[in-house]
Amino acid sequence: MQLPVLSTLNRCLPLLFLGSIITCLAQEDTLQICSPSNTLCIKVWKAEKLTYTIHQDGLPIVSPSFIDLIPEKFPSLAASKGIRSSETREVDRKIIAEVPEKRKHIPDRYTQLLIHFKTPYKVEFRAYDDGVAYRIGTSFKDSITIAGEIAEFHFPGQPSAYFPRVKKRDNVDIFHTSFEEEYPLVRLDSLADGTLGYSPILVVPAKGPKIGITESDLFDYPGMFLGGTATPGLKGVFAPYPAEEASTDELYSQRIVTKREPYIARTKGDRWLPWRVLIIAGEDRDLPANDLVYRLAEPSRIADPSWIRPGLLTDEWITGINLFNVPFKAGLNTASYKYYIDFAKRFGFKRIMMDAGWSDNNDLFKVNPDISMDTLVAYAREKDVKISMWTLAMTLEKQLEPALNQFKAWGVDFIMTDFMDRDDQKMVRFYERIAAACANHKIMIMFHGSYPPKGFNRTYPNAVGREGLLGSEYNIWSDRVTPGHDLVLPFTRMLAGGLDYEPGQLNNAGKTATRPVEGTVTSPGTRAHQLAMFVVYDSPMQLFSGNPSEALMEPEFMDLLGSLPTTWDETYIPAASIGEYIVTVRRKGDSWFVAGMSDWQERDLPVNFDFLKEGVYRATLCTDGVNADRYAADYTLEKGVIITKNDRRTVHLAPGGGFLFRLEKVK
Repeated sequence: MQLPVLSTLNRCLPLLFLGSIITCLAQEDTLQICSPSNTLCIKVWKAEKLTYTIHQDGLPIVSPSFIDLIPEKFPSLAASKGIRSSETREVDRKIIAEVPEKRKHIPDRYTQLLIHFKTPYKVEFRAYDDGVAYRIGTSFKDSITIAGEIAEFHFPGQPSAYFPRVKKRDNVDIFHTSFEEEYPLVRLDSLADGTLGYSPILVVPAKGPKIGITESDLFDYPGMFLGGTATPGLKGVFAPYPAEEASTDELYSQRIVTKREPYIARTKGDRWLPWRVLIIAGEDRDLPANDLVYRLAEPSRIADPSWIRPGLLTDEWITGINLFNVPFKAGLNTASYKYYIDFAKRFGFKRIMMDAGWSDNNDLFKVNPDISMDTLVAYAREKDVKISMWTLAMTLEKQLEPALNQFKAWGVDFIMTDFMDRDDQKMVRFYERIAAACANHKIMIMFHGSYPPKGFNRTYPNAVGREGLLGSEYNIWSDRVTPGHDLVLPFTRMLAGGLDYEPGQLNNAGKTATRPVEGTVTSPGTRAHQLAMFVVYDSPMQLFSGNPSEALMEPEFMDLLGSLPTTWDETYIPAASIGEYIVTVRRKGDSWFVAGMSDWQERDLPVNFDFLKEGVYRATLCTDGVNADRYAADYTLEKGVIITKNDRRTVHLAPGGGFLFRLEKVK
């Protein structure tokens, strides 16, 4: 058992209690714990503030960093007269994921240090082999108002970071954001005062491991933005609580904050605050499969989650229902949605999405007069395809129970809600309230205009998707999405949980040919690049955003796409370089899926099949076509290829390229 390391002899005799070591400490004592393999060690001491450092294999990777909580009307954590006691324990257990985004069985091994202070505070540290986390606990009898929290992260040398900077909108404060930005690599000491980014943020030191900073178990508390500090590092910044709100009067109305309180949260006095998480990766390929945020989250609050069954579904938002070769006028109408239902049935999709426009955005009971819900519901049941509905968050909140009852009557088991664009305490409460209400009706939920999941998907496994990224829809009106950006997301945004990118665009273009054209949207990169996203990106509810009329002309390609799982028994990353390329290997049952993506650099990637068990596998291989460098929609589809664990292939990727292999065991 790992014991606390004390820097002085001023201590009481250790007491063995419930498998832990409890030690009475003097104020100046230093505590230390190490991860199960002893590769990561945390030192903690109480100075002016609670301070910690992190070492990897004896080398400092996190410089002295600070923790404090500042409530109103009570002394702060820093004002505590010292540490009363501490205890350590080692934990080795398994978590079974209700909705496995990366793996079904998750090892959860760590060393824990729990520090009790002489005032009503406690702080828990955990040292994992792939990261470190801490959280503050309070033990006040009554509710407390929190004026602020100090969460500072400092690093040796002159580090840089992949930093998604929040751009201030007109007429609202900087805490209004849809969390949809690029991740440029910037020097931390270049961040101007007042510059904010949202987590996860990936810190890149001059030498040593990369460090992803984010949070987990975010409930009844504002989310953590990050800004620069005087010394190289980042500091947590939290949106103050809304004092006054106003509703915008527009097509997609939302509530904006017009005045804020002088505090960040008002909450119960006896609780744990969210985890502050540092994901530590010696190699880039260690990042995309990391599930530390999930491990730290509160277990499921849904007693029986067996009804939660995500999968593939269609969505028409990006293509604008721009159907062709059909005998009806395409648009927001019954005939078009019947066409989508037929398409879903043909290729094995479980659901279709009826996106914005199926009803009045401000009244879910004012159905578009060109749509007969009775006809569509009956037709979908006949085809064994479910209907899913888009909603505006402000409207869903106003009509919550009647709307959920109506959805249930229509056989809807999945909805999306959109345009929250905040993560202050009041908005964070909205997510929990909506997810809990949906769970009571056995309805799954996806949040758009949202912050990343940050462990919410473990606590509410019916919350099967989040946006919170610059994704495929931006191709409608901008050139901000690039293959290089696509290759940053698995190492940054995906650290905080699954993402809804909405891949599957079929109008593909090279670097100089991509144009934002509404209705006929082109996506940068190749067709195989788009296909690979279905395996590379964690996303239990994958929305195919391509045009069904185009897809029907390529049935073999769509048969492959429609066969892809969206939850996984096992995931690992054999090769990756952030912003450049990735190879992802996933298993579902006895079948394996290998996918790769590249930036605009043309390259060859080796694939070694030594992850397979003994036996023979029949593979379907989709790779960039020989002309994909000039015509990005060109691909090659090979079927019936025999693969064994001793095989090795080199896959050529065109600029912005990709590939996907499906391997099914035959004997």
